[in-house]
Amino acid sequence: MGLLEQCKDLFKTSNLYEVLGVAKEASDAEVRRGYYKVSLQVHPDRAPDDQKATEKFQALGRLYSVLSDEEQRAVYDEQGIVTLADIVEFETKYKGSDEERQDVYQLYLQHEGDMDSIMASTLCCTQEDEPRLTGLIQAAVEANELPAFRAFTHESDKKKRARKQKADKEQKEAEEVQKELGLGAEDSLVQMLKQRQKSRELGFDSFLSNLEAKYSKKGGKVSSGKRGKK
Repeated sequence: MGLLEQCKDLFKTSNLYEVLGVAKEASDAEVRRGYYKVSLQVHPDRAPDDQKATEKFQALGRLYSVLSDEEQRAVYDEQGIVTLADIVEFETKYKGSDEERQDVYQLYLQHEGDMDSIMASTLCCTQEDEPRLTGLIQAAVEANELPAFRAFTHESDKKKRARKQKADKEQKEAEEVQKELGLGAEDSLVQMLKQRQKSRELGFDSFLSNLEAKYSKKGGKVSSGKRGKK
């Protein structure tokens, strides 16, 4: 089901702005606040056994990934459509960006160094990204830009293996779906990304959500320099 159809089914409107309760002309900050407000209302933790709440939270993450990206938002505003190609392009731009680094720092602080939660909630993240993200955090810790949480600095090999095994299982499941559906190379990539994101969201109090961590009331983004500095 496409994002617009999903919003129509879950929120009774296919208008992404109406889902967030903001106007089309809303600023980026207003869109963020709208996302944060609605995501808190439907967060799966409020009703762990409510599948509909989980679906709404996932849809909000997808919705925000569109409206928070200037180009994707422009396409939606002008044409009223959201394509899978747009989502893949967003991921390509996000990975390795300063925004991603700041988000990882924020999640590290929120989860006090727990890599299971960090990997589950980092936007557009797959198992292949773990060494890179771990390196970002380690460098910041060594530079005293982030505190040295024991959960990160003393994570056991057993815990790391368990996380990798879970990710490998999710990837295998995604590949099986691709084979069953007879997907082509491009479709396979999209399906893989969607399957991994779905698995993370179902197993965590997630993001794409996860932008709760990014825009929590406990502070904004962490700067690229020392904490507390611009």
